[in-house]
Amino acid sequence: MIKIFLKLFCVAGALLIVRNVSAQQARADGYKGIWFTLGQFSEWGDKYSGGLGTYTSSHIPIAIYAKQVNKTFFVYGGTTGEKERHLLIMLSYYDHAKGVVPKPVIVYDKQGVDDPHDNAALSIDNKGFIWVFVSGRNTSRPGLIFKSRAPYQVDGFEQIKTGEMTYPQPWWQQEGFFYLFTKYTKGRELYWSTSADGKTWTPDQKLAGMGGHYQVSNTWNGKIFSTFNYHPGGDVDKRTNLYLVQSADRGQTWTTIDGKVLQTPLTDPASPALVHDYQAEGKLVYLNDLNFDAQGNPIILAVISRGFAPGPKGDPREWTVIHWKEGRWNFYPVCQSTHNYDMGSLYVEGDRWRIIGPTERGPQHYGTGGEIALWESRDEGKSWKKTKQLTRHSPYNHGYARRPLNAHPDFYSLWADGSPDNISPSRLYFCNKQGEVWVLPYDMKEEFAKPRKYHVILD
Repeated sequence: MIKIFLKLFCVAGALLIVRNVSAQQARADGYKGIWFTLGQFSEWGDKYSGGLGTYTSSHIPIAIYAKQVNKTFFVYGGTTGEKERHLLIMLSYYDHAKGVVPKPVIVYDKQGVDDPHDNAALSIDNKGFIWVFVSGRNTSRPGLIFKSRAPYQVDGFEQIKTGEMTYPQPWWQQEGFFYLFTKYTKGRELYWSTSADGKTWTPDQKLAGMGGHYQVSNTWNGKIFSTFNYHPGGDVDKRTNLYLVQSADRGQTWTTIDGKVLQTPLTDPASPALVHDYQAEGKLVYLNDLNFDAQGNPIILAVISRGFAPGPKGDPREWTVIHWKEGRWNFYPVCQSTHNYDMGSLYVEGDRWRIIGPTERGPQHYGTGGEIALWESRDEGKSWKKTKQLTRHSPYNHGYARRPLNAHPDFYSLWADGSPDNISPSRLYFCNKQGEVWVLPYDMKEEFAKPRKYHVILD
């Protein structure tokens, strides 16, 4: 009887939290990231695991700088306590004027789910309302959309929509939302929908269905771009090839980079949207980021690999920049790292291109992530130089370094750490443009706290 009572009490408590979220958001007592293991082990460990609070690269964006209030808002996958695996969809902000963060808000309690595939993406509309797009998983767990009750405020949210949507990528444009996402129809297939107000949405339309895809997207002067790979036979371990499509009219017309009109959904792997046939080379494609040069030409950041399993058999795992320039795609190597899921972000500021990511060997050598480094190019990606190593001698690997939308120089990248080998605490970090790192407070007694400066221990 006691066990039954305790179980009912816990369920009621979880429901109470969710109900309270719709009125006054519950808050956590610090920044604790979710730890996860995929559970697909081989000789060199799990396919991916560790601190995945800022996972995946297909949840875009997860942080946005709002100039109107001088704050960077961000979402991440949190948890209930140290070494616990109970996913909470967390939202917070960094106050640039005061240099503080509040206790993070629990937007949604995933009620026992431990999978960071259910992490969220973020959007802010033209009136300052904050939108949180919570990912679902296949058809078993629906996605959800929440809207803040007041502009630039995180104290209260209302649930707007639920539906089948995974890997959320919402983009606010002048006309409203353009929403790219995934549905598990025949594999992981790509869809889009639009809405003027976030409440009424057009029917889901399929963008690509060749057996499955992962995508990253971005916008330039109102134009939507998506780059994606494909999964032969629906097998994600065979992800290969690279495609890019664009739309200047909110999905009414999709074209290749050189303007050829495409018929959607794309179903042929030999589509004119093909950037490069990596399948013919026996190579795999792990997408990291999509950005643009000063003229609006797309630049893709990917890790190109020879094997899906961790360990040296998949080497070389080559960070690669793919740039559309003067009517052709140009492919430039950056560096090599030790894992397919060593994910980083690409920054373009005039003639200075930067990459921040876990390119350096970490304490768990062949596990997800590593030590974070800053790379720079001054010749449009043709050559790269590591200008700074941001973390050293860490107890756990760092991973999934994410670029905020409209990134402010003081909150330039956001990531988490955690051991890929065993369940561990996971902390959240951010750095400024100079590569100085801060740790978000793991435990908080007061309502606001200053992040702690991270000091690199030199060799």
